[in-house]
Amino acid sequence: MKKILDYARKNLFLSFVILVYALLLIFKTPLALGAIKNSGYYFKEMLFIMPVILLLTALLNAWVPKETIQKHLGSGSGFKGSVFSFILGSISAGPIYAAFPVAITLLKKGASVTNVVVLLSSWAVVKIPMLANEAKFLGPKFMLMRWVLTTIAIFLTGAICSKFVSREEILELHPEEDSLEQLSLDSEFCIGCGVCVKLDPAHFAMLGKKAEVISLKNLQTPELIKAVQSCPVQIIHLETSSPRLKAKTAPARS
Repeated sequence: MKKILDYARKNLFLSFVILVYALLLIFKTPLALGAIKNSGYYFKEMLFIMPVILLLTALLNAWVPKETIQKHLGSGSGFKGSVFSFILGSISAGPIYAAFPVAITLLKKGASVTNVVVLLSSWAVVKIPMLANEAKFLGPKFMLMRWVLTTIAIFLTGAICSKFVSREEILELHPEEDSLEQLSLDSEFCIGCGVCVKLDPAHFAMLGKKAEVISLKNLQTPELIKAVQSCPVQIIHLETSSPRLKAKTAPARS
């Protein structure tokens, strides 16, 4: 019972939603069943979309150097970076909730708040396939005027948000990357393959469907180095002062 209460306190919004559903089932059963049916539809949609998005963000995190993100999407990229973010969002596919893992990955890699806001906003409201449907149903003139005004608003919103919300403030919500000084694993991008656990059970374990670091002792074993090298999405980070070990564990880049 204590564990349930602790979980409810840590997840107040989810607990509130469950409570509302429970009350609806008791007092408004038909309405509750309709809501559950709609929720089931979106849940199934997420099951198809989110694994692909998480895999893509894991690949982005592992294969795209931080310097590249900082150059093209960082605070020094200027208006060119905002235009690039706008284009990325406009040609994207999938619902807006699929953009949030991409956004936090870009922030961790050095993207600015302005450019992340532009990316999310353009992903939500100016995607090219959506514009085609809008022109079909509401007319090209309506679509063009809305696109122009929305685009201006997106760039203004990005600039304003960056004045009130800092990148560091957002990253404070994800402290797990700094909690392990020498060995860390980006568990949110783990695809659950279990390779690291099989190769080095002394340092890794499966918690649910994700791998986690369970020990920070003896970080120079051949098993650990092999596990770092064998991770298919390169989300295990072993930091050491030994140049030899750094060379061994550094992921290869094409």
